[in-house]
Order: sequence, then structure tokens, then C-alpha cells
Amino acid sequence: MARAPTQEQLEVAAAMFAALADPARLAILVHLVPGEMSVSALTEALGEKMTTVSARLKVLHGARLVGRARRGKQVFYHLADGHVIALVESAVDHACEDH
Repeated sequence: MARAPTQEQLEVAAAMFAALADPARLAILVHLVPGEMSVSALTEALGEKMTTVSARLKVLHGARLVGRARRGKQVFYHLADGHVIALVESAVDHACEDH
């Protein structure tokens, strides 16, 4: 870090970690690491109801972890940026290590 974060920036970071703290939301992020997916594709991949997946995506979007784009009637989600990709990959890699 080049400089110490402000209190507001720490609160934003804490909100991101809170959103990441749910295994079901983390599973969505893991599915998005390779690239964007539609809500219907995520629903199918996760074996969940669309309303459940949409609610989780709303939390992730609010925490600035995912972005979205509408194309016709479908909404596609993607990880917000390279920081999120690195964060998700690092967390999962760390969890998979033998300790």
C-alpha cells in the first residue's frame, strides 16, 4: 500500500469481506473467474432458484465485487476487476492448502 487508507475506504473493504463471507456468494464469484455469465447460466451451474441467485448477485454488486451488463432480456455478470479476481483466487488457493 502506498498510503494508509481512510476510514471510509476501510469500511468499503470491510463490506467487501462481509459479502465474501458467505460460501454461496463466494461460489458465484468462483464461477465468474473464467469470465462473464448470464443469471440463467449461473442459476443452472449452481443448481439454485433464480430469485436466490439474483439476491446474492445484488449483494455482490452492492459490494462492488461484480459488474453487470444487460443484453436484450438477459443480464450478464462479471467480476468487477483484476483485484477481485486476485482476491477470490488467493482466498480459494489459501483454503485449499494443507496447513
